[in-house]
Amino acid sequence: MKTTTLLPLFATIALAGAPGLASTVAAPAAETPEARAARLQWWTEARFGLFIHWGPVSLKGTEIGWSRGAQVPTGEYDALYRAFNPAQFDARAWARVAREAGMKYLIFTSKHHDGFCMWDTRFTDYNIMRTPFGRDVIQELAAACRAEGIRFCTYHSICDWYHPDYPLGSPGGRTAKPNPHMDRYNQYLKNQLAELIQNYGPLGILWFDGEWEKPWSAERGVDLYQHVRRLQPDIIVNNRVGVGRHGMEGGTAAGAFGGDYDTPEQRIGKFQMDRPWESCITICRQWAWKPDDPMKSLRECLQTLIACAGGDGNLLLNVGPMPSGEIEPRQVARLQEMGAWLRQYGASVYGTRGGPFKPGRWGASTRQGNTIYLHVFQWPEANLTLPPLSRTITACEVLTGGQAEFQQTQEALIVSVRPEDRDAIDTLIRLTLDGPALDLPPLAVPTASLAEGKPATASNVFLKQAGFAADKAFDGDAQTRWATDSGTKTAWLEVDLGRAERFSRVTIDEWVGAGPRIQAFELQIRDGQTWTTVQHGTTLGRHAELRFAPVTARHLRLNILSATEGPSINEFEVLR
Repeated sequence: MKTTTLLPLFATIALAGAPGLASTVAAPAAETPEARAARLQWWTEARFGLFIHWGPVSLKGTEIGWSRGAQVPTGEYDALYRAFNPAQFDARAWARVAREAGMKYLIFTSKHHDGFCMWDTRFTDYNIMRTPFGRDVIQELAAACRAEGIRFCTYHSICDWYHPDYPLGSPGGRTAKPNPHMDRYNQYLKNQLAELIQNYGPLGILWFDGEWEKPWSAERGVDLYQHVRRLQPDIIVNNRVGVGRHGMEGGTAAGAFGGDYDTPEQRIGKFQMDRPWESCITICRQWAWKPDDPMKSLRECLQTLIACAGGDGNLLLNVGPMPSGEIEPRQVARLQEMGAWLRQYGASVYGTRGGPFKPGRWGASTRQGNTIYLHVFQWPEANLTLPPLSRTITACEVLTGGQAEFQQTQEALIVSVRPEDRDAIDTLIRLTLDGPALDLPPLAVPTASLAEGKPATASNVFLKQAGFAADKAFDGDAQTRWATDSGTKTAWLEVDLGRAERFSRVTIDEWVGAGPRIQAFELQIRDGQTWTTVQHGTTLGRHAELRFAPVTARHLRLNILSATEGPSINEFEVLR
């Protein structure tokens, strides 16, 4: 607890002069790739963590940080802490939820972009101890996680739209402050991180965010990374300590510093075995709590976790607790359902590596030792055809019930399971090989889509960027997408099959990073110059399948009649 003598609202104290904080710390030794892998090993084996975004903003039910000065006037937002009294907060209950969900670590927002601090910090009075609640949330949560066997970690925003020394302010960092002092703010940032590590650590991960704004620089990013690694040499730091790394994959870009791992946001990362990654995804739509926020189904949550593991990455699944201090019961129930599945089938996720078969609409695969786990989400009408393996399969078992048959040739691996034995979420098949599965190279699984690789056009492409062009919806890669400009309410996406083809169904993966956007659509074929509608509906979402009487056509169009925001499609398949 704080003493009765109050500090000024902000106190920037040099690290060497801050009582209780170490004044000298040894720099970490240069790391070999092997040493780095060993430092990250517990985390890469964990595969599943809990993200928690929480603070006084839960009283409004709007987004943390981003709603300051937007949906909520700045003065009102900044005063919310005076009414924040989450009397039902139980840190042990939160940690127990994580454990029962099968999660191995928990990352909590120590400070978001709004600058409010959720611990008893000596460097500002804008913190949890000045609320009617008056309890140190991070202290209680760190202790609870350790008691429940969960690694405690913190999220910490580099940008601070509240602090007077940080140059930018709300809404969204789009305003300039009158007398900023970035060097002084940087010292404030480093002081608080030292406080978190030394008073509440050791921490498993320091998860940075807010590095994309101009006041930050690559040099400051490297310095901050070294600062926290000196304080705790074994700590893991994400890529957002650098510059221009927000949500990206693939290591460091030119002029950037990429930390220890990548952080694709609100989407499943691409298959990537040469650099660790973790997708951060919300269980509902908003990061902070919102009343009646649509929640993801168990199918979507489990398939997201499995696809992450199959791509050789982790899933950090976010919940936003209510202003009472409780995690919403329906979210707890969903996490418990995931935990029940993991207690039965967790061996196919924990401690595995992705592949050898790359994830796709069909499902994903993981591997460990001499074993490959096939997670089949969607079956073709008959058999699942996979690329050939260079090792011999010695056993094949359906772990979710039933029996599988397989044919292994030099051209393909064909797996079949009776329709009545196929699980609605994940048909899990264990293949035992005659040697190590990790020796096998990554293998892309071809689709049966008549549209894959065919010419495509669209009415609109996000910022006219090739990376979001129409053909990205037909490239067989579920992690690329066609996207439209912000504010787009209607759009169309067309593919030329090259010749008249007979087909009777299509499957569509709508990008739902911030929730489904399409509200009305029609599927059309062209005969001469006339478009004919063969199917129509309202929402699509992930894994939509549209069936209709067989038609023959060369040109096919998805005509989006209404969308809440710029629609986006990950993958569009045309099937016989």
